[in-house]
Amino acid sequence: MTEIIDGNAVASEIRDDLTDAIETLTDAGARPGLATVLMGDDPASQTYVNMKQRDCEEVGIESVHVDVAGDASPETLYEEIAALNDDPAVHGYIVQAPVPDHVDYREVIRRVDPAKDVDGFHPENVGRLVAGDARFRPCTPHGVQKLLESAGVDLEGKDVTIVGRSDIVGKPLANLLIQKADDGNATVTVCHSRTEDLAAKTRDADIVVAAAGAPELVDGSMIGDGAVVIDVGVNRVDADTEKGYELVGDVEFESAKEQASSITPVPGGVGPMTRAMLLYNTVKAASLQEGVDVDLP
Repeated sequence: MTEIIDGNAVASEIRDDLTDAIETLTDAGARPGLATVLMGDDPASQTYVNMKQRDCEEVGIESVHVDVAGDASPETLYEEIAALNDDPAVHGYIVQAPVPDHVDYREVIRRVDPAKDVDGFHPENVGRLVAGDARFRPCTPHGVQKLLESAGVDLEGKDVTIVGRSDIVGKPLANLLIQKADDGNATVTVCHSRTEDLAAKTRDADIVVAAAGAPELVDGSMIGDGAVVIDVGVNRVDADTEKGYELVGDVEFESAKEQASSITPVPGGVGPMTRAMLLYNTVKAASLQEGVDVDLP
């Protein structure tokens, strides 16, 4: 029988395991602080920010939010970033993407203090990850690693096919999985929109990670017998429901489930892990900045 990898359950365990570290830091006068920055009023972004604030409240992390008008100048946003860089009570922060078209997101990331870049997107942190000395692992790739660990998947020598080459998921995950480490040592193929015969690449893989942002791109015919399937995609598609839509992944779940030994659902798979690993990175940032040693899960 196919194992459904429960991201909600694994994320809950990680949040619980962070409690002792947060208490240790708080007792030392260094309660972890996470700030969120939202430029504009995109409803989906506002929802994500609200969830992150709620997550912080549940585990005892101080939460700060900064709103910037969508029509404000880039310099206005940069001033808020500079203030967060200088605020000792804020150990980490994220600038919620997307930002308005008149703002260069890469420039935004470059202005974030790398020590507070709990998304792991700053060029310095990307370089450290590639070099095998990551300060912060990006949240979604790290969450994928934790899900594989929870499912008892031994990556050593395994063939992994990642569908998608984004800076947020595909590229950093590939770099993590090839590292000489207990949660690495895999042989990784990264596929993208120009890949020829994608199905052949995925069928040959022991583990398939779908992260292309394309609804139900990967179906059961593209999955080898007994493969592990991690579906990173979250796509809103029209449906005859009360909301008028439903959420689906990059994997066609029902047909893939017939082939896979283990698979993540959407929702309830990778999504909760991304949020949990943001808390993890915030606690790690506080530990590093305050010089207080803590045990991290």
